[in-house]
Amino acid sequence: MPTNIHKLPLSLLDLAPILEGHTPADTFRSSLDLARHAEQWGYTRYWLAEHHNMASIASSATAVLIGHIAGGTSTIRVGSGGIMLPNHAPLIVAEQFGTLATLYPGRIDLGLGRAPGTDPLTAQALRRDLQGSVNDFPQNVQELLTYLSAENRASKVRAIPGEGLDVPVWLLGSSTYSAQLAAYLGLPFAFASHFAPSQLQAALHLYRENFRPSQYLTEPYAAACVNVIAADTNEAAEQLATSFYQLATNIVRGTSRPMQPPVASMQGLWSEMEEESVRMMMAYSFIGSAAKVGKQVEQFVQATQVNELLVVSHIYDHAARLRSYELLMSTLRQQAAA
Repeated sequence: MPTNIHKLPLSLLDLAPILEGHTPADTFRSSLDLARHAEQWGYTRYWLAEHHNMASIASSATAVLIGHIAGGTSTIRVGSGGIMLPNHAPLIVAEQFGTLATLYPGRIDLGLGRAPGTDPLTAQALRRDLQGSVNDFPQNVQELLTYLSAENRASKVRAIPGEGLDVPVWLLGSSTYSAQLAAYLGLPFAFASHFAPSQLQAALHLYRENFRPSQYLTEPYAAACVNVIAADTNEAAEQLATSFYQLATNIVRGTSRPMQPPVASMQGLWSEMEEESVRMMMAYSFIGSAAKVGKQVEQFVQATQVNELLVVSHIYDHAARLRSYELLMSTLRQQAAA
């Protein structure tokens, strides 16, 4: 781990939330505004995640939205956290991200996930006649890496553009499966601890212990994602977090609604069992003043020794969401300088 936390890259995961009373067009405007601010504040990456058939998330056409964000910014890396590979032919992904990397050289990341990013019925609708399942993930990853390699130029099937371009490929996971595959292939690995905290340490351990140096990396490089809601006071942050709690409660219930405005209290909006489930799922959620959140994040980094931290802030009000990311960056840099 870096001796000073200010040396740790800090990146942003945007789930492109659709807000109650707003439209996806509003979401896209807010996402671009957030990306521009994140670039100014010094965030390393801006990642978007593929989800389908969810009333609260607008990033279903992930590659298109990545292009929108990259085109409206100048230096920040933009990518997928991630593309759900079972939904796509590897050649299509290679062509899409090859096109993005050609348009925005040196700025595009390709994070790959093994899950469909949706419910089973929607997954079936997405795949249509695509044969295979999540069990084919290792073969699909290797096929995709082949299409992106310069050595593939002699093949009868080529990704043009894409072939030979520097598109960093990450494996993403919420269990130990992708950690082991990333170690085997020598790829960077990012863990989704913002919603699946239980196997974080096991996955990081397996990844580091089994890592094999490759043409992509000489040593393991691990990132983890956490939820952060920072505000000027603990009380203000807790109220903002009620939108996050409502969103998570709907996930527990298996329902899909746009993100709801904050409320004075969650009393009556979730049962005791639902609250317990939400708090278990969101164990790595740091909510409070800048000072409180900064200490919690620093403790998380020390405990996990991650090489990079990804942050997602589920906040209804756009100005408050901007403020949360700004406070986090400024307080971590201040702590490092102290």
